[in-house]
Amino acid sequence: MKCRLFLFLGVLNFGLLQAQNADSLTVETPPAIDSVQLRILKVEKLEERWRSELYSNTLYDTLTNAVSSQTYEAVYYPELPTDTLKKRLAVLDAKTPFNIGYNPSLESVIKGYLKNRKQSTETLLSRSHYYFPMFEAVLDKHNLPLELKYLAVVESALKPRAKSRVGATGLWQFMFATGKQYGLEVSSYVDERCDPLRSTNAAAEYLAALYKIFGDWDLALAAYNSGPGNVTKAIRRSGGYQNYWNIRPFLPRETAGYLPAFLATLYLFEYADAHGFQVEQNQPAMIATDTVHVKQMIALDQIAELTDTKIEVLQYLNPSYKLDIIPVLTHKSYALRLPLAKVGDFIQNETQIYATAKAEFEAREKPLPQFFEIDSKIRYSVKSGDYLGKIARNFRVRVSQIKQWNGLRTNDLKIGQRLTIYSRNPTAYTPSKPRPSAKRSKNTTNKSTYLVKPGDSLWSISNKLTGISLQNLKDWNDIWDSHLKPGMMLIISN
Repeated sequence: MKCRLFLFLGVLNFGLLQAQNADSLTVETPPAIDSVQLRILKVEKLEERWRSELYSNTLYDTLTNAVSSQTYEAVYYPELPTDTLKKRLAVLDAKTPFNIGYNPSLESVIKGYLKNRKQSTETLLSRSHYYFPMFEAVLDKHNLPLELKYLAVVESALKPRAKSRVGATGLWQFMFATGKQYGLEVSSYVDERCDPLRSTNAAAEYLAALYKIFGDWDLALAAYNSGPGNVTKAIRRSGGYQNYWNIRPFLPRETAGYLPAFLATLYLFEYADAHGFQVEQNQPAMIATDTVHVKQMIALDQIAELTDTKIEVLQYLNPSYKLDIIPVLTHKSYALRLPLAKVGDFIQNETQIYATAKAEFEAREKPLPQFFEIDSKIRYSVKSGDYLGKIARNFRVRVSQIKQWNGLRTNDLKIGQRLTIYSRNPTAYTPSKPRPSAKRSKNTTNKSTYLVKPGDSLWSISNKLTGISLQNLKDWNDIWDSHLKPGMMLIISN
């Protein structure tokens, strides 16, 4: 009973937070706009934030570069007197197993973050509401300090698909070999280094092993960044010292800035309220999601359509599926994470969902060959509001294909950027001349129609109409994705 009450309260709080976020959005509107249009504008604004969380890699790149190029010159920040900082660091030192003694280098990093990174820190605080409860549960299971959750902030800026220039991937930045060593699968379909839960378990095991070697958390963190060998060499070169601050001059440059970055992050998060950070909780709560084990290969875009869930939400909750496809293997089980409100719908309609997904997979055209006809090549100019997922859906290709054709390392796009795209139907989304009204009238003669209402989806409409399948609606109306707008007129018989 207590568990059910806790779950209910968590979901209720999540709903209230989402409503508060929507109400707090400022949208400039003309005097004549009605309440329905205003709500639509607010929803679109929230969706833009989802897309930013999915595809933007800017913050990760900024933080990574800052750690490796950290300077320790004095920073003028009178809002935090040195005496106050010393007292707060003493409190943190007393309640954590890390050596958080005051030194001028650490003061410089903390004040630099406070002065120059207010917005990015607020973004990270917002992301932490989703990931930290999961991290804490795993760290507690392994009997590790809960403050290690802040390590993921330094490693990846809490981006599950973050990838460094040398190939380290995921929230905890595992290299390929280390990930394999700790049981993380990396294949054409799946990269479990991007799976928040599995990668956190692997990171906990690795950190526990490093602590067993060095018996000191500062040195264990340094070894997590640069490897145990580099830390051992630094100890020898220092003359046998085993305190991080004494061996720091002998560590690689990035590792020399790594522990100060971790301790500064720990301070900022622990004293966020004291410094007046404004945190906008636009992330879902972990308690407001749940997982189901898939029984058949299925694509995230199919799940999005059949459960009436935004594809961006599914991509955010399931970042380990590289091609947005969940495979099924006899020797391994894969899970799909859904918003809690959608889990019941999925389970209740599981048979129909798998049947529809299978039929669509069988009906899809084979992948494009490696060599293309020149006529199928499109030079597309990125517009405001575009992102890779949207462009891929419009041209009926995969995000991974667009990235391969254009040599893109990240998902970041700039307005005006030119993309090469090989579409199966290049003219489908180019402006065309309006057809004569008489011809349009002739085409729709003797055809039954359905007026789309608010809340309708292709899946719900096909369930309402006897003998009409979801694929029928797609074929009759030349619809490829599930995007419907209230007021659209659908043909429901041919």
